Amino acid sequence: MERRNITLSLPEEVLRKARHLAVERRRSLSGLLADYMERIVDEDRKVAAAAGRMERRLKKGANLGTRGRASWTRDDLHER
Repeated sequence: MERRNITLSLPEEVLRKARHLAVERRRSLSGLLADYMERIVDEDRKVAAAAGRMERRLKKGANLGTRGRASWTRDDLHER
């Protein structure tokens, strides 16, 4: 995959903590940020795919075993 450079502006304290985290994980700051960005992009793709599957299931509907016809009336259901 081709790499591109970007300019990123962060608050000084966040940058300091991110550098420290990168050192703890034996990564470069660039590598740490690239890994994080790849994870959130992949997670977003998975969420979108799951939402699409759920929408298709909702449109299809659930098989209630009635073959599309109710064997009861509203009054039957609300009978006291």
